[in-house]
Parts: sequence; structure tokens; C-alpha cells
Amino acid sequence: MKQRLKVAPTKSALLALKRQVRFLEQGHEMLERKRELLTRVVHERLKHYRVLRREAQGALEEAYRWLAIAQIRMGSLVLRQLAIGLPPALAVRILPRSSVGVEYPSVEAELLPLEPVALMGTDPSFDDARAKLAALAVVLARLGEAETALWRLLTEQRKTQKRVNALRYNIIPMYRAKIREIQSALEEEERNALFQMTLLREAGGG
Repeated sequence: MKQRLKVAPTKSALLALKRQVRFLEQGHEMLERKRELLTRVVHERLKHYRVLRREAQGALEEAYRWLAIAQIRMGSLVLRQLAIGLPPALAVRILPRSSVGVEYPSVEAELLPLEPVALMGTDPSFDDARAKLAALAVVLARLGEAETALWRLLTEQRKTQKRVNALRYNIIPMYRAKIREIQSALEEEERNALFQMTLLREAGGG
């Protein structure tokens, strides 16, 4: 059931409704432009996200290949012991960022120089695995930022689309219908007044 505006059929109410409709139409145009911009940004971000997904998949496979080689050559126990005392392999900073008014965390990951491990029983494949895993972490950080930004932009795009539809199909038509209703009522009052005046003149003339 459609909503109806409860407004007295007066000229002042009619003027106020017309002003409100113009304001709503301007708001609709602004939201429509925002929706179009968000849609373009979402499509661009989606392409970037898919590229990062493929890059992350390749980096993941490469890192785990070297980890498997190191595990075969050194054994799981030695790897676990070495991993306990390893310093961080990358520095991460999370900063706020925004796009089209949508905020999301920006992740900056920087590789740090690999510290040498001075323990017996290590194999060169261990350093290769460390380097590949660190590079993977950088790609995953970028992927996480891209995914978070994409989802937030998508959410905002859907909200904006709902507002655009509400204005276009519900609110603005409701106001326009009320304007037509008031205009009809005022025209009817004017016709009645003219008819009464005509009757009075005829009665006076008679």
C-alpha cells in the first residue's frame, strides 16, 4: 500500500510541496551520479582484485613448494625450532583511506632483510622458503586491502541504489501525486467560486 502525504489543500502547501520536490529531484540527481561513480569504481576494483587473487595464488604455490623442499631436506622438527626465534620478515602499517567517501584500511607491507640463521643442519632452501613466504605475506596484505575496499564500496553502492530507487519510484511520485491532488482541489474551489460569483451577479442583475 502506497504512502500518502497528509497536507491541507492550500496554495502555501502547494508551493512548499513544489519546493520539496525540486529539492528531492536535486538529491536524486546527486545520488544517481554517486551511484554511477561507485559502480565504475567497483568494476575497476574488481578487476584489480582478480589480478591480485591470481598473483596471490601463484605466490602461495611457490612459497609452499619451497617450504615443502625445506621440510624434506631439514625435517619438520628443525623447521619448527628455527621458526620460534626468527625475527619479523616484514613491517606492516595500517592507515585509513577513503574512496568516493567510503573509508577502508590501507595496508602497507614492506619486506625486511632476512636475518641469517647460524644453526647446524640448515639448508639453502630454508632461506628461499623464508623469502617466498615473506613475499606471499606482502601480496596477501595487498589482497586483504583490496577485498575490504571492494566489499565496502559494494555495500555503499547497494545502499545508494536503494536510496535512488526509493526517491525515483516512491517518494518523488508520492509528492507529485499530492501536488496534482492539491492543484485539482484548488482548481475545483476556483470553479465553484466563479460559479457562485456568476450566480450572485445574475441574481443582482435580475
